Amino acid sequence: MPLRADLAARLARACRARGLGLSVARDARLALRLGAGLHLADFMAPPLLWRLHGRGLLSVAAHGAASLARARRMRADLALLSPLFPTASHPAARPLGTVRFAGLARRAGVPVAALGGITAARVAAVARAGAVAAAAVGALAPPPSS
Repeated sequence: MPLRADLAARLARACRARGLGLSVARDARLALRLGAGLHLADFMAPPLLWRLHGRGLLSVAAHGAASLARARRMRADLALLSPLFPTASHPAARPLGTVRFAGLARRAGVPVAALGGITAARVAAVARAGAVAAAAVGALAPPPSS
């Protein structure tokens, strides 16, 4: 994304003005420059730059027990475990469901947030499954124009 750094800087200012945190996906240099957290894809390890200088939240995408074990070993602050429910953004992904999610979250050794198919109507189920937070994409996006 060519204007990513500019957009991130504007978002960082808006978040600071509102007392909100910001995490940057996959770019430790940008996260450090903004004083933001860093979010890593399931397959990524924290870059040396982040391990030496990172002060913000470190979150990691996770899709099962092995990913959660990696998150625990790297001392992540949060794992985003997905998909909890069927999701339009990854229609081929097999949802974990609340029972499997709950078991994984209980044994994770790191706080677990739920992602995937989260809607306002499902937030109570997310909490009952042991998630410390719920993350959403599609539920927050405007409906597609017809």
